Amino acid sequence: MDVFTDAPTLGNPVAVVFDADDLSDAQMAAFARWTNLSETTFVLRPTDPAADYRLRIFTTTGELPFAGHPTLGSAHAWRDRGGVPRGEHIVQECGIGLVDIKEESGRLAFAAPPLTRSGPVEPEVFATICRGLRITPGEVVAAEWIVNGPQWIGVVLHDGDAVLSIDPDMRALGDLDVGVIGAWPAELAREKGADVEVRAFVPGDGVPEDPVTGSLNAGFAVWLRRTGSLPESYVASQGTVLRRSGRVHVVDDGTHIWVGGDSVTVVSGTVVL
Repeated sequence: MDVFTDAPTLGNPVAVVFDADDLSDAQMAAFARWTNLSETTFVLRPTDPAADYRLRIFTTTGELPFAGHPTLGSAHAWRDRGGVPRGEHIVQECGIGLVDIKEESGRLAFAAPPLTRSGPVEPEVFATICRGLRITPGEVVAAEWIVNGPQWIGVVLHDGDAVLSIDPDMRALGDLDVGVIGAWPAELAREKGADVEVRAFVPGDGVPEDPVTGSLNAGFAVWLRRTGSLPESYVASQGTVLRRSGRVHVVDDGTHIWVGGDSVTVVSGTVVL
């Protein structure tokens, strides 16, 4: 699946494997390493009666309790394969628990999970981030932990151009998962079709820069909606530097923050393991 795009090859790919109940952990991990994608998912029978299916999410180096673009891509593939939700929304069971996924005008969106860690970044970690992003502390508007499964640290810069100009030192970032966001002025937002620009760096998981990242955008939304820094509804652009054109649609309805995007099937077939 290609996620956060309506045109193949312009979003973030995820491999979705069905009928995975009889696969061992080792087989899942080996296939995820073999695809060499940022994430590979496996759809299984749910263990929670409230769920429509259970999802396991693997990177090339390990398993994640939650991730955004694999959630949307897997839900899209499940629905296209004939899956019908038991209730109003699709309910996914994964490592962080149950995740609601709704459909509106053909586009799927997941309810942003709560942050399991938030708050200020430690001074030594902040210094490492500045070195890794090759920016000065004065260029940072705000920085916080925004952990919702993945161990994200969110960094706010002054504008979208500042985000796009980053030339990171991946070795200096080390194992840190760092996301960067900057708002576009209104006149540029209309031109670009997006209100903010986002980038994600995950060198420790073998993904120097992730094209389009649902969990990071969810973390940013939970944090920056709380501080009033982002509107109730906005569109994030991500992947520009990688020649992708990802678009993440975020809506805060007062009860949930919904993080959505389009998905398209690019490859379909049989996995032999």
